[in-house]
Amino acid sequence: MTCSSCVATIEGALNRLTGVSASVNFATETAHVTAPENINAQDLINTVKSVGYQAELLSATNNQFLETPELGWRLTMAIFFAIPTILISMFMSFHEPVDRVVFSILDSLNILRPTSAPYGWVAIALSAPVVFIAGWPIHRVGLRSLRRANMDTLISIGTLTAFGWSCYAHATESGAIYVEVAAGVMLFILIGRYLETRSKIRAGAALRSLLSLGAKEVSILRQGEEILAPIEHLVVGDLFMARPGEAIATDGVVVEGESDVDLSLITGESLPVHVAPGTKVVGATINQNGRLIIRAERVGSETELARISRMVVQAQGEKAPIARLADRIASIFVPTIIALAILTFLVWFVVTGELTRSVAPAITLLVIACPCALGLATPIAFLVASGRGAQLGIILRTPAVLEQSQKGARPMLLLDKTGTVTTGKIEILSIESFGFDRGQLLSIAGSIENQSEHPIARAIVTLAKKEGAHFGLVSEFESHPGRGVAGRVEFAGQSHLVLIGSPEAIAYGTAGYAAHVLSAIDTIKERGRSPIVVSLDGNARAVIEIGDQPKSDSAAAIKEFERMGFESVLVTGDSHRAAGHIANASGIASYRAEVLPEQKVAVVKEYQEQGHFVLMIGDGVNDAAALASADMSMAMGTGTDSAIAVADITLIRSSLSAAVDSIRLSRKTLRIIKENLLWAFLYNIIGIPIAASGNLNPMYAGGAMALSSLLVVTNSLRLRKFSPVTLSQ
Repeated sequence: MTCSSCVATIEGALNRLTGVSASVNFATETAHVTAPENINAQDLINTVKSVGYQAELLSATNNQFLETPELGWRLTMAIFFAIPTILISMFMSFHEPVDRVVFSILDSLNILRPTSAPYGWVAIALSAPVVFIAGWPIHRVGLRSLRRANMDTLISIGTLTAFGWSCYAHATESGAIYVEVAAGVMLFILIGRYLETRSKIRAGAALRSLLSLGAKEVSILRQGEEILAPIEHLVVGDLFMARPGEAIATDGVVVEGESDVDLSLITGESLPVHVAPGTKVVGATINQNGRLIIRAERVGSETELARISRMVVQAQGEKAPIARLADRIASIFVPTIIALAILTFLVWFVVTGELTRSVAPAITLLVIACPCALGLATPIAFLVASGRGAQLGIILRTPAVLEQSQKGARPMLLLDKTGTVTTGKIEILSIESFGFDRGQLLSIAGSIENQSEHPIARAIVTLAKKEGAHFGLVSEFESHPGRGVAGRVEFAGQSHLVLIGSPEAIAYGTAGYAAHVLSAIDTIKERGRSPIVVSLDGNARAVIEIGDQPKSDSAAAIKEFERMGFESVLVTGDSHRAAGHIANASGIASYRAEVLPEQKVAVVKEYQEQGHFVLMIGDGVNDAAALASADMSMAMGTGTDSAIAVADITLIRSSLSAAVDSIRLSRKTLRIIKENLLWAFLYNIIGIPIAASGNLNPMYAGGAMALSSLLVVTNSLRLRKFSPVTLSQ
């Protein structure tokens, strides 16, 4: 494809098929097609071929969007023949030597000398391979697309007219020849396309890197033996090995070994994460320093990497409203230019009465007025932004999000609490013990909680192990959901009856709470946290504070959102105490507590009715409806599938700093798209009158047209240098 008119031609052909919906991306030269079952891939390929283009099915093994080998040899041929053509045609110092050599050869062969100068025929002969062989793909597409004219139509008509006129003018000695224009324009077009294609490959490098991250081979452990096999042989439930420095083959859970894992390729996080038995790991992340044995939980197209890749690739098949506007303009632009070229020729011929002086301005107008830059303006910028975003753990689901990020004079940020502002993990925040050593207390509490799988029990056991506790023998263990656990623990030669649970539940088996115990419980509740009482032999010996902590960057990210003009509101189903504490700790201006899932949608609509542009960030099933209702939405990558499915942006790096970066990236991308479109329009507004005036050589027009496309691509490549914001923690 060469311009946005090509996009319109291919989309039109595909969309005319019954039940087919197609979106063509100029930057990646791909089409995203939804078709009924009775239409197969070959039908779609044949349809594309029928309008003059080639196509093949994009697959996991064939994800190289753009290739240049054929373009490379055509460019080499064009350089080899076009340079002597231009030298002979434009510089009179070459005329006499060329004439002398040709006359000498003709005389030696006893062939009659032509009446017209031989140098002209030599130039015509040298230009023919450039125009007809190197430029054949352009003519093929251009002439097939006469009914739906595109850039190739303009170039084809322009170069063939220049070549044909040159043959006629030189044979009849009726005017100047323009073969240097035909060869030069084709040379500049091929140079421009080659450089443009290379630039587009650079633009899509991050996306191709993402698609190729997956392991190709894996060390599978079966019946005690290690088998090196293709990744396709790995199935759910298989045990496989990841050695230091290797990429983890697929998503799974560690069953043996400890190590640090580098998640930067998937989430953009720079710090490695420590993993141990029971820790879930993601495929394509790098195992740094320990040998791990992992049980495969998701393989093939179900892995996290496959899901991310699918979202990024599908996003390229979507179009922003601003891109659709550019496509509509381009679809009528080319026919308009052909009409203007004919009008230019007629006006010049009427005014001058000379064919020679009338042909050149018309050819120049055809060559310079190409909508190539217009067609590249949006898709190339979004391609670069998508790739850079994926590197930073930000998945832009649709180009429309770029314009959404700029909308709204009164932006409002609505935040879910658990898993969005906070870590979403239960943590032991403090322990206040009464008349008992902390180490012994953790050993006894850890012993009994080690029998339970409850998240609170896991948190207590983890802390006990971290502080070097030794577990005792447990008997008579009982678990009472919603209340707590009970049992007898043999520790240090003594037997203790242990109760652990909420203050209300434990009160039934405890000899009343002393004033200092009640004070500790009330203090924890005032902070919006949950108190857990540990009772030994009927006496309350400790109060454990558990809760969900704000993420390390939440407060700084909220401040950055406010700097960008957002008002922030915490919307949660938690109590007023818990909501108030988290809002205060995170710097959130206000909060709405005890909000049911269905009420979150009402909150979104309430702010919308007040004239606010609403950005919603969440992660759970209970957030999905609100995310869908918001003007713009983001879902944490650790969240549920239902939340991710409806969100405009997925934050694989599940932090609010990533949300800040996504807004910054979206706004910068939209700014670059507007710069690209401004340049594309200015170029044509300035270039068309100059071409029609006859003050520009057609060959230079070809160079200017190629340069305009390169400027758009180069401007878009600035997005590769986008850096995440540095927030003070």
